[in-house]
Amino acid sequence: MASVFGAPRRRTTLTQNRKADAEKMSKFSFDVLNRCVHPYLGTQDPDVLLGAVFGEDVALTRIQDGILVSHLDPIVGAVKNIGWLAVHVACNDVATSGAPPRWILLLILVPQKEDEQLLAEIMGDVSRAASEIGVSIIGGHTGYSASLSRPLVAVTALGTMTDREPVRTKGARIGDHIFVTKGIALEGTAILAYDFADVAQRLGLSKDELTEARQLMAGVSIIPEALVLAEQGATAMHDVTRGGLLETLLEMAKLSDVGIRVDVKQIPIQRIVARFAAAFQFEPLSMISSGTLVGTIPAEHVEAASRSLLEKGIHFADIGQIIHGSGVQILKDGQITHYQDIRCETDELARMWELYPRNEAHPGTPGILSK
Repeated sequence: MASVFGAPRRRTTLTQNRKADAEKMSKFSFDVLNRCVHPYLGTQDPDVLLGAVFGEDVALTRIQDGILVSHLDPIVGAVKNIGWLAVHVACNDVATSGAPPRWILLLILVPQKEDEQLLAEIMGDVSRAASEIGVSIIGGHTGYSASLSRPLVAVTALGTMTDREPVRTKGARIGDHIFVTKGIALEGTAILAYDFADVAQRLGLSKDELTEARQLMAGVSIIPEALVLAEQGATAMHDVTRGGLLETLLEMAKLSDVGIRVDVKQIPIQRIVARFAAAFQFEPLSMISSGTLVGTIPAEHVEAASRSLLEKGIHFADIGQIIHGSGVQILKDGQITHYQDIRCETDELARMWELYPRNEAHPGTPGILSK
């Protein structure tokens, strides 16, 4: 992929161990899902309004006079913040439907029976995140497995809605404006600051910049802006996770059967993210970015939606529009690059792990490895 922001692509030869580590954080490709997963997901239950669909963030089930919104996400990673992150990222997906998350179910597996302190730390992280969001922990399962080298945390988040139609990834309409909140490459930059601090300093980044980048992780929730945009008539919403903004836009275009055109000059990128992108030479457009929300807003609602976000103190940018066609068009310096293919397994963070192998002194990352 050509670099949208101009950073050159470094190349390296993977060691066998590093390749295995990189594969731990990948999703299956769209082709594999179509062959091995999707054929087995049909249901005859009339109350299933939306089941498992590629690119959709949630499942929707009719319950009495309302709709149950649900989502499951696993995280495999280092100990630091894993429980806190797992809760936030699962609840983020429920919020993209316009429903506030209310309940969570947990699956926590640690490597050894003796890892009681680790289990307690993860539960403490979970409790902290649940308190921040205002969700209740209603059950789950905890255990251990010697086949694991790192803890695994999976969270099922649930919410309900009764007074409006859920927002879906596939709802974008011709003429809608595209809003992006906070900026891009947020989570990936924070992960680099945590887990690649030694490399960052070798590349000229200061300790103050490392601290600033790590603070990006605190903004991982997109619940406030998702609920605001749903209230203001958003036609589609999607949180930006693996594959970055480009992958998110490609999924929205495919599911909505539309084209998307964005102006690279309008895409928000925080100063500290730009510094890390230049130092590590990664492409911000394709970097994991939990904490970033994309919403499509009808032209007649743009002013009200903008005002509501500003009143909440939520930074955002209007980066382009929904157009006829397919795929994503990126306008840069008067030239348009057209992207069509969805590559679920591609993310700039994985490439950083390939470039800078971690050893036992750097055992993992506090970020999302399997979302």
